[in-house]
Amino acid sequence: MRAVVTGAGGFVGRHLVARLRSDGWDVVPLTRADVDLADPDAGASAVRAADPDVVFSLAAGRAKTTPAERAATVAVNTSPWLVDALPGRCRAVVRLGSSTEYAAGPGPLAEDAALRPRGFFGATKAAGSLLLQAAAAERGVRVAVLRAFQVYGPGDHPTRLVPVVLGAARTGAVVPLPGHVSRRDWVWVGDVVDACVRAALADHLPPGQVLNVGTGVQTSTEELVATAERVTGRSIATAPGAHPGRDWDTADWVSDPSAAAAMLGWRPTVDLAEGLARTWAAAA
Repeated sequence: MRAVVTGAGGFVGRHLVARLRSDGWDVVPLTRADVDLADPDAGASAVRAADPDVVFSLAAGRAKTTPAERAATVAVNTSPWLVDALPGRCRAVVRLGSSTEYAAGPGPLAEDAALRPRGFFGATKAAGSLLLQAAAAERGVRVAVLRAFQVYGPGDHPTRLVPVVLGAARTGAVVPLPGHVSRRDWVWVGDVVDACVRAALADHLPPGQVLNVGTGVQTSTEELVATAERVTGRSIATAPGAHPGRDWDTADWVSDPSAAAAMLGWRPTVDLAEGLARTWAAAA
């Protein structure tokens, strides 16, 4: 089958392209260098030209400093043109959403949790998911929205927590930590990619199905550092309170992934210790 992957140059996108090619798919990767997905005409033309069986919608904008950046981020994260650009034979669109679409909650978040996005990025991702579901329903296109929790693994952006922590293990740098407790549900990038592939092939999924992609286990920043120390065999210096934190950080942020298990047969296969060890080894 032929797949279009938007956001193919991003962290998850690169891993997904590699997995699809290893499985024998014909992949058309779309990156920022290939097409400006904030331009609906350019985006639609690129998808039509690819004539895909499946679209994996992974492109994500985050810039928000200026009005122009915010407008571009909205355009990329919603892609309202996408469904109309699909060929008639396209069997599915798989959208990689975000757990930041949900409201904060004291316990595991299931797919029926309230949508109260955490920050501008979460709001644009939630809007994009709703728009895609509505447009696809009108066209009779099968869409699956996978709300990923905190994805990590080799090749992640160097400013994110896991690369910063493992980098400090190598260099002796000090890791700034927020002054309050922050917990996240860390999910291995390969497991996220596997969920994407399973969702693309699962013709039995109801139209517009939302599925959480997480482990059901949350880990504090301090616990992650301690785990990294164990797997690397090195001490990691921290500076509690030196990081301002983020407005969407919370002491409880964990998925209920049971629906993905029931509907896709998907379960996380790599725990945090193993994932950190693999990420550490990949950068050696």
